[in-house]
Amino acid sequence: MNYERFFEEAIDQVRAERRYRVFADLERIAGAYPKAIWRADGQAKEIMVWCSNDYLGMGQHADVVAAMQNAAGRMGTGAGGTRNISGTNHPLVDLEVELAELHGKESALVFTSGFVSNEASISTIARLLPNCLVLSDELNHASMIEGVRRSGTEKKIFRHNDVAHLESLLQGAGWGRAKLIVFESVYSMDGDIAPIRQIVELAEKYNAMTYIDEVHAVGMYGARGGGITERDGLGHRIDVIEGTLAKAFGTLGGYIAGHRSVVDAVRSYAPGFIFTTALPPAVAAAATASIRHLKGSSVEREMQQQQVARTKDVLSAARLPVMPSATHIVPLLVGDPELCKQATDRLLSRHNIYIQPINYPTVPRGTERLRITPGPFHSDALIDGLRDALVETWDAIGIPYATAGRPVVAASDRIIPLLVPKSGG
Repeated sequence: MNYERFFEEAIDQVRAERRYRVFADLERIAGAYPKAIWRADGQAKEIMVWCSNDYLGMGQHADVVAAMQNAAGRMGTGAGGTRNISGTNHPLVDLEVELAELHGKESALVFTSGFVSNEASISTIARLLPNCLVLSDELNHASMIEGVRRSGTEKKIFRHNDVAHLESLLQGAGWGRAKLIVFESVYSMDGDIAPIRQIVELAEKYNAMTYIDEVHAVGMYGARGGGITERDGLGHRIDVIEGTLAKAFGTLGGYIAGHRSVVDAVRSYAPGFIFTTALPPAVAAAATASIRHLKGSSVEREMQQQQVARTKDVLSAARLPVMPSATHIVPLLVGDPELCKQATDRLLSRHNIYIQPINYPTVPRGTERLRITPGPFHSDALIDGLRDALVETWDAIGIPYATAGRPVVAASDRIIPLLVPKSGG
């Protein structure tokens, strides 16, 4: 049997569906973010990154880098084992205390990634609840979907941010049945925000637990970076808050924070936690330094929000199809996977601008886009340069511009945006 043939056919299928992905070989330059070195075909050149999840540039912050270097120098590079077998290093213990305090919770638990924290926590919590019904937003991240699937419990999907639909499902489940509502605060492809207060009120009304994914919000929202739940004063009404250390905090790892008994149960039952080597002390120390800095500093958040607003204004004024977003995510609609790939290739090769194409299955077909994430270090001049490069690319490739009288609608609204060529007025 030719085993390789099956894998080749699988890759051919991905190519045929126009969703084959090519990774860019990047070398970030500490102290010069968002600059990076791009290596391809044996050559290297300096580019500007416009799609990083290091939203605040904390991955190059002097205090964060120093904390990592110091911990590695004192304790070495690896954790040395799972949490149960010599891997519970002291910086990791400190980090969990810091995270619990950030969210005003009794306890926190750190995982090796945000994906693992969602998959392991959701599956374990739902599995431990008797006859649990999981109610999941239809646009939840793949890690949450996998957690729901692995729980083996009954699930129902509610329409994105549709609290009326959620309430009808809660009513149908009955007050006495165990129920777990899983949703996100910031949805990273459209940049919209969940109606958290209404969801919490429904959970309290119908006796349900709440589990919120704040990975695209921690560090960036709230007076101390506790996310949308902190900003809106709702953290104490959420049962489990999940977050990441790999985005705004600039390091690596995921975590949950919540009631001590819930966190301890996940620690004791989740295979994705129990059988995984612990986060290295240097990474934990760097994450703690980043969290502590952002608890006391709002400069990075304010600068980011200022540059995000300017980017949206500048691109919209050029009639580029900026999709509505209430957050730091700036989605730019292309609507075709081939054009999306052509646009990103041209931006990189001609303009030294790196923006990764976002195609199906990450977003629905017909809503392919560029996902731009301006940060505090994207200057006004860089924003203007981005606009000029995008306009040149749109014209060269023939991507439609937005109409003058109607804004582009979000993909989550399930409406095809009305677009016209620029020459169409």
